[in-house]
Amino acid sequence: MTRRELLTLIGSVAGSSASYTAMAGMGLTTPSNYTGPIKLEGDPKGASVLILGAGLAGMVAAYELRKVGYKVRVLEYNTRAGGRNWTLRGGDSYTELGGITQTCGFDKGLYINPGPWRIPHHHHGVLDYCRRFGVALEPYVQVNYNALVHSTKAFGGKPQRFREIQSDYQGQIAELLAKATQQHKLDELVTKEDQEMLLESLKDWGALDEHHAYAPGRESSERRGYEKLPGGGVSAVPVFSKNIIPFSPLLHSQLWGAIGAGQNFEMQTMLFQPVGGMDKIGDAFKRQVNDLIQYNAKVTRIQQAPGKVTVSYVDAVKGGAPRTATADWCLCTIPLSTLSQIEIDVGDDMQAAINAVPYAASTKVGLQFKRRFWEEDEHIYGGITYTDLPIRVIAYPNNGYHAAGKGVLLGGYMFGPNAYEFTSLPPAERVRRAVEYGAQIHPQYKTEFDNGIAVAWHRVPWTLGCLGVWTDERRAEHYQNLCQIDGRFLVAGEHASYIPGWQEGAVLSSLDAITRLHQRVVA
Repeated sequence: MTRRELLTLIGSVAGSSASYTAMAGMGLTTPSNYTGPIKLEGDPKGASVLILGAGLAGMVAAYELRKVGYKVRVLEYNTRAGGRNWTLRGGDSYTELGGITQTCGFDKGLYINPGPWRIPHHHHGVLDYCRRFGVALEPYVQVNYNALVHSTKAFGGKPQRFREIQSDYQGQIAELLAKATQQHKLDELVTKEDQEMLLESLKDWGALDEHHAYAPGRESSERRGYEKLPGGGVSAVPVFSKNIIPFSPLLHSQLWGAIGAGQNFEMQTMLFQPVGGMDKIGDAFKRQVNDLIQYNAKVTRIQQAPGKVTVSYVDAVKGGAPRTATADWCLCTIPLSTLSQIEIDVGDDMQAAINAVPYAASTKVGLQFKRRFWEEDEHIYGGITYTDLPIRVIAYPNNGYHAAGKGVLLGGYMFGPNAYEFTSLPPAERVRRAVEYGAQIHPQYKTEFDNGIAVAWHRVPWTLGCLGVWTDERRAEHYQNLCQIDGRFLVAGEHASYIPGWQEGAVLSSLDAITRLHQRVVA
């Protein structure tokens, strides 16, 4: 079994969060190494840099290079800056490959982030730029114990509360280990003194009773919830939970695959989101460098000559005769999925690296409902429900709690085979299926659905995929070649990082690239 097959299998069984955990375990993703604002020392003597792409990587480079005296120009395919840092609001239109145009019908103040939607607390580079540029942040709820986990193959397809699955699984594992300890089956592994401490820790960790059993009662109810909640007055007496799920059906349900999502490094609390949409970060960068950006510029050719780089481009909307832009150096942040289709003068090693990295399929579906039924009916405030249905997740808004009127959910976030399936469908059918699947978890979908929008990343013209997919073998053969300066050309972006698919990877890649470029220039 190849790594890709294994990751696909893990994702299909336990969801994208488990697949990401597996990727981290294989060393396919690593934490940020950002230590503070970049310091570029030395005079570039008026050197010019042409940057291709006004996503975060491109705008980071434009901002930092101009500060130290470079002449900077940015060519951007879209009519907006930000790249995959993208938010769709009511009235926004988007045309995908094939020519189908969607117009977002969300009410004012509501939005969906088709690309990045959360920022881990240890993505120090992105967070530092948010601080410096005044981007307001708010908490992003990764784990909501009152959200749901769902399998069509378990418990008659009935969704289960996250906290109940976690408590019952963790509690019964703790009980098994406690029994093994008491029966001296761990004597060769754990000293007698440590066994006593282990039993105490298992009692606390698993909510076990005085007999080291996970059983109906106060201890388990304080984890999994009550049959009748504690109250006030004459009817205040709580009723403890009696419906502990037996271990065998719990184990075979495989719902335990979802409860570890918030424990992997990238998803651990605290996470953030910008107030008002992820594109607030792109907008903040745009305010710094907008005068440098030429929009609607579709790059068609990149040529190197002694002492310069010339880029040919056409109007992305009107077409017409090619125009050219020339600079001493070129920093290219165009995704490799697109760059590999552009004629470019680079060495064989760089060209092989550009061609070597496939891009993951991913689809997101935003759904607007007539009311926030998940809060009103089910008391779910933020967080994520996990399912084995093709939509994989339902994510609830982490703001606007108790707001009157309509609300927007992330009604599906798919990778792998499910994403390919949804990508092949017309947008209206993607939305329809997301509503159909979601109704198996929230029956209110059937009466409360209002409108929706669906973005399939392999049909996004400027990206042709969600993120660059590396393996250990590809990295060993191509990664260093991709990151080298080839003549007067170099690349940056999440694809040139060990944090693929995250904005932090784009930021760190850009900072590394311009540091090496600056060292070359001043030398």
